[in-house]
Amino acid sequence: MNPTTLDVGLSTCPNDTFLFAPLLDGRLDTGALELRLHLADVQELNEALAEGRLDVSKASFATALALSDRFGVLPVGAALGFGVGPVLLGRPGLGSLPRAARVLCPGEGTTATLLLRCLHPELEHIEQVRFDAIMPALSRGEADAGVCIHEGRFTYEAAGLPLLEDLGATWERVTGSPVPLGGLLARRDLPDDVLGALVDVLSRSLAAARAEPERALPVMRRHAQELDDEVLWRHVELYVNEHTTDLGTLGAHCLDELARRSGAAHAPPVLRGT
Repeated sequence: MNPTTLDVGLSTCPNDTFLFAPLLDGRLDTGALELRLHLADVQELNEALAEGRLDVSKASFATALALSDRFGVLPVGAALGFGVGPVLLGRPGLGSLPRAARVLCPGEGTTATLLLRCLHPELEHIEQVRFDAIMPALSRGEADAGVCIHEGRFTYEAAGLPLLEDLGATWERVTGSPVPLGGLLARRDLPDDVLGALVDVLSRSLAAARAEPERALPVMRRHAQELDDEVLWRHVELYVNEHTTDLGTLGAHCLDELARRSGAAHAPPVLRGT
């Protein structure tokens, strides 16, 4: 295979920086692939993919549905499972969510926003802000509620914010399926040998991080919003699971279910290459 350069996006959340830690540290042989890594908020990655600025990237599965004509999902790198979904939090003292509530979400292309719209179509005032601005805004009483992702699942109680609903748990109860949050997407027009080499590199990076997790911790600390080591490891333990190793048939089923319930034309194909 001739040398191939790929622009690859990953989010700053610990499950991604854990998987990519050996690559970010430059200690993994990528063979004939040159991977130019770009770290950003997941909504920024969603937008970069839509604009064609990345070849491969972590993205929300909501965005994967919208871009399924151009991008497929890789079998490695997914955030999917039980007990991993976004949480709907209220401002201090709020006990229930009125229909006219002002609700903050972490980006139009995020699965968090899609789940909220699917489960609560009655809500009339949804606004999009960067994910790490939601909890501070709620603490200041600047909005009634917000959908929180990433480390927010572990820190909202300490911030004094009430849990109005675990959207992931509701999705699991309604569908009987795990919550498909996001995954690594790749251009569908990449050659099969490039896709195969990419899947191999990412799989080896994940295996290397699992073999020496202590080497991944400084990388996670460098990019995380929450610096407490216990929170970082709880995040990795929850979001890096068997579906991260291989999306599998259950993962494909979950994507089909998300597409069906959200009214999308179809789910993205799984790209394994050769």
